[in-house]
Amino acid sequence: MKHLRNLLAVGLLCMPLAAMSEAVININTANSDSLVEDLVGVGPQKAMAIVRYRQQNGPFEQVDDLAFVDGIGAKTVEQNRSRMTVAVPKAKK
Repeated sequence: MKHLRNLLAVGLLCMPLAAMSEAVININTANSDSLVEDLVGVGPQKAMAIVRYRQQNGPFEQVDDLAFVDGIGAKTVEQNRSRMTVAVPKAKK
């Protein structure tokens, strides 16, 4: 019983680390498969709509701009806010 309690304690301590290690997806560069895989509430059709919007309108300036895509609302943006970025990666020297 003591081992089980210790195992449970270790598991609970590791949960925040797992949440922090969640991948962040760049919505300006991700392909539709990545969008489906990494975002909550985004299926194949919504992912393709995101890619098409980007192709027609250019890159998103901020995460909130994702709501301009047909089929993506404020709720979807909020559910995924911590999973998304529009940042340009820094060039390596």
